[in-house]
Amino acid sequence: MTVSTQGLRPRRLSPLLRDVTELLSSMRFAISLLTVICIASVIGTVVKQHEPLNNYVNQFGPFWADVFGRAHLFTVYSAWWFLLILAFLVVSTSLCIARHTPKIFADFKTYKENIREQSLKAFPHRAEGALGETPEAAANRIGQTLLGAGWKVRLQSRELPGGQGWMVAAKAGAANKIGYLAAHSAIVLICIGGLLDGDLVVRAQTWFNGKEPFLSGGLIADVPAKHRLSPANPTFRGNLLVTEGTASGTAVLPQAQGVLLQDLPFSVELKKFIVEYYDTGMPKLFASDIVIHDHETGEKLPARVEVNHPAQYKGISIYQSSFDDGGSLVTLQAVPVNGAVQPLEVSGTIGGSTAISNGDRQLSLEYTGLRVINVENFSNDAAQSGVDVRKVDLRTSIESRLGAGNKTATERVLRNVGPSITYKLRDSAGQAIEFHNYMLPVQIDGDRMFLMGMRETPADPFRYLRIPADENDSLDGFTRLRAALDDPSLRTEAIRRYAVAAVEGGRPELAEALRASATRAMDLFAGAEVPPRPPQMPPGLPDVRGGLQAISAFLEANVPEAERERASDVLVRILNGTLYELMQLSREKAGLPPLDRGEQTQRFMTLSVMSLSDSFFYPMPMAFQLKDFTHVQASVFQVARAPGQNIVYLGCVLLILGIFAMLYVRDRRLWVWLTPAGAGADARMALSTNRKTMDADREFDVLKRQLLKEAP
Repeated sequence: MTVSTQGLRPRRLSPLLRDVTELLSSMRFAISLLTVICIASVIGTVVKQHEPLNNYVNQFGPFWADVFGRAHLFTVYSAWWFLLILAFLVVSTSLCIARHTPKIFADFKTYKENIREQSLKAFPHRAEGALGETPEAAANRIGQTLLGAGWKVRLQSRELPGGQGWMVAAKAGAANKIGYLAAHSAIVLICIGGLLDGDLVVRAQTWFNGKEPFLSGGLIADVPAKHRLSPANPTFRGNLLVTEGTASGTAVLPQAQGVLLQDLPFSVELKKFIVEYYDTGMPKLFASDIVIHDHETGEKLPARVEVNHPAQYKGISIYQSSFDDGGSLVTLQAVPVNGAVQPLEVSGTIGGSTAISNGDRQLSLEYTGLRVINVENFSNDAAQSGVDVRKVDLRTSIESRLGAGNKTATERVLRNVGPSITYKLRDSAGQAIEFHNYMLPVQIDGDRMFLMGMRETPADPFRYLRIPADENDSLDGFTRLRAALDDPSLRTEAIRRYAVAAVEGGRPELAEALRASATRAMDLFAGAEVPPRPPQMPPGLPDVRGGLQAISAFLEANVPEAERERASDVLVRILNGTLYELMQLSREKAGLPPLDRGEQTQRFMTLSVMSLSDSFFYPMPMAFQLKDFTHVQASVFQVARAPGQNIVYLGCVLLILGIFAMLYVRDRRLWVWLTPAGAGADARMALSTNRKTMDADREFDVLKRQLLKEAP
């Protein structure tokens, strides 16, 4: 059998159909389809599939995200053109099998014993010899020898002018051609299995059975029947989210627009969700203890679902896909950050929202996420503050990269910093700002700090406001100081106390001057006085309000450049002293003892001044701190009915056997032509093989010695 890239050309068809059939059944067309499928598979592997559209817009930009979306590159394996290519590949390979199968089976039955003597001279493996026995006896001996070696043999006698000649025709390795059929059949089976297990059947129901994707929201039980698929649906793959203590029997099948609901013949009840973590915070095990409730018989079947260990019931596989929050209950407390805030405590569930008022603004507080474990890397070898980046320490650099195989250049210091809450504050126009706050203080550079993060868009990283923890590891010290800073009477009293304590000898004129300077510094820092705009500030930026930046703007507008450094040192020293008196007043008002003037108090005041200054950039007057929570977990299952799975497995087995047979089984044919030569016979032998290998050379040498009785 010869290999050709030409396809099948039926004679009874019209010229156009003949050309189309030839193209579909040709090897060049099948190879082209396989090339396109490989390229599409690479795209489907590199580009994350079935992500939200915003993620693609952030990654590729609006223009290319739209172009790629129209080409269905974000859903490659369910794209119409990908399924069409698979269908064409099935047709092409099937026609190729149909074209070659009759030839292969015909080749099984033929020994090609009618080959001419002159044709034997054209084979690369050929030999001649003289035998001391008659042609008939030699033919019988050679035939028996080949049969004993596993060859299939046929003898043919031919009448010659000088006597009777004999042709010995033998063949071996016919499994090579079976491997060709098995490999090509495997491609067909795998493609058919892929089409069956894809969403082709689901799409067909939307095309021909009146099913439509569901685009709205609401309860699953209220979704009309036209958006639901029958439990008898032969193939599907969807997601099933089940909260602990509840059950669900409806899977969600994502579509290009909206979703379809797949009713299951059973319900899955989640009894307990189990998750274990590595030291890095990554989950190393998550499993679900479930109970399957059969809708028809009422039978209850307990099962356990783990990653790579699905549960099976009525031909449907239940895989552990991931886990999610199942509606945890959280209690948040408002913390004043950038303005006066009345005491406020709100409660809600993750995924829900609460309407709150920010003065004249109506806001919606959306509870988006609760994380009970946050493992962060606190290594500062590479980013330690104060490190001279110009310094070259070759020895340290080399030693950090030598040693055990798990050693890295930067040592990881992992620590669980406790729970965190993520929420959004959305205004009436639909604009939202996302916040991420930790419940407990985090040890940073030796100080205990509360971290409150925010970002305007999901593409931005969180920017964190650091607030120091007080002596009781709480936010109370900072919030008291924040509230006192907004109180004009407390600021006035703090200024008076600072002036009295700072002026020695009771000099009233000096105390009055100091009081005026302290008043100006406090009013600027508290935002009660807006400084003039610096000349170099661009006109589009808003006025500076509050914090150290307000004092800096005041100095730039009113103090000559040569005197600014000295003036700033004086104002900052006055500000620190006044804020210390303000902190003592806030504690006195709360009935607490005053702080001593130790190093710890000084450090707390320094960090508080920095936090108060940064707080003026915070977009909201308050932040919500996680006060309490009740964690409720949910398990995300993937449920699938995959009739094509066994077909794909069969195709894989056939593909392995076919490739093995094609690579390791050699198709060989042997001819020995015997003619009378006196009392003996002249022999001419030739060997044909589908691949030229060293094994073929060695085998031919052995056959020459055995059949032609040549000396080794």
